[in-house]
Amino acid sequence: MSNTIDIDKNSTAIKSRGSALNINRVLKHATIFIVLVLAWEIGSRIGWLDPLFFPKPTDILASIFRIYVTQGNVWFHLYASLGLVFAGFIAGSVLGVVLGSLVGFSAVIRRFIKPYVIVLEATPRIAVAPLLIALLGFGAASKIAIIMLVCFFAPFINTLSGVINVNEEKLELFESLGASKFQIFTKLVLPDAIPVIMAGERLALTAALSGVLVAEFIQRDQGIGSLILTYTRNLNMASAFACIFTLTLIGFLIFRGMEWLDNRIAFWNHDDGMTRVGSRSKQRWLKQHGEPQ
Repeated sequence: MSNTIDIDKNSTAIKSRGSALNINRVLKHATIFIVLVLAWEIGSRIGWLDPLFFPKPTDILASIFRIYVTQGNVWFHLYASLGLVFAGFIAGSVLGVVLGSLVGFSAVIRRFIKPYVIVLEATPRIAVAPLLIALLGFGAASKIAIIMLVCFFAPFINTLSGVINVNEEKLELFESLGASKFQIFTKLVLPDAIPVIMAGERLALTAALSGVLVAEFIQRDQGIGSLILTYTRNLNMASAFACIFTLTLIGFLIFRGMEWLDNRIAFWNHDDGMTRVGSRSKQRWLKQHGEPQ
């Protein structure tokens, strides 16, 4: 019983120290950010920065309020862009993971498919985009295809790497026990590859924002990229910066969200994930068996 209490006290102390360190980091980053914003504001006001191309942060804040609250015109474009981002990400991720698994698990398929995938990745996306528009026409289909192409490679390479670099000793054990290829893939290869696959998914979802901007810069019909072009063409740089900062915030939230999802799915690859799962297992055990005497 005393050992359990000591462990709980140590865990609480470690969490307290971790919280204090996180607060200190947040305060330091907030201080740096405030200093940079103040320097930008002062530089724009006294003429060190051209206010046409570097509008004052206060003007950007006013534009954020205007496009989100007063006019509210950004919401339609934001919804359109995010819908394309997630549609293209899902399509690219599914294609990348499935094809990466097939190529990694079969030497024959890998010999024929891998060179073409590498050539496709070496081709600039901006060069392929007009071809996709010519093939699929203007509209959502060609935009999703562009985003899918941007999102495909990271899940493919990471899945391929995870499947190829499976633990040899575990593989020999599975084969000696007579496991089928399907059992080896589902019980050994895929669980071992999940942390690497999730790393590729984080990169893919972040890259999807770049993909949707490429598609919207070309088609210029709707979406946040089209809105940025409209504002810059009219030299409304404060509103353009407001849209850019919106994308920055969305990209940050997406990356943090994928980190959270990775921590939940591949929990064994993170210390806090193992602690969380271990704590839940301990609570379940205590509910079933009671406190140890």
